[in-house]
Amino acid sequence: MHPGNGGLILQTSSLAAILKKRYDSAAPGGQVVAIYLFGIEFADALGGKPLKEICSDAGISPAYATELSKARRLAPFVVLK
Repeated sequence: MHPGNGGLILQTSSLAAILKKRYDSAAPGGQVVAIYLFGIEFADALGGKPLKEICSDAGISPAYATELSKARRLAPFVVLK
């Protein structure tokens, strides 16, 4: 379990809402970084979830599901500040 999400079980709609908020509030040029950080922080909660649907529901391209998948794989090696 990655420490960022505290082991919470989150629904797909909740994950999409969090991603949307993070993406929309990211500094210009920082949206992709926000996607990676979200994927790292919520790596465990995203396991088994439809990543393309989460992206689509968050109002971003479903193609970013690939970036979420990459971030999930990085999560065990990253410590968030």
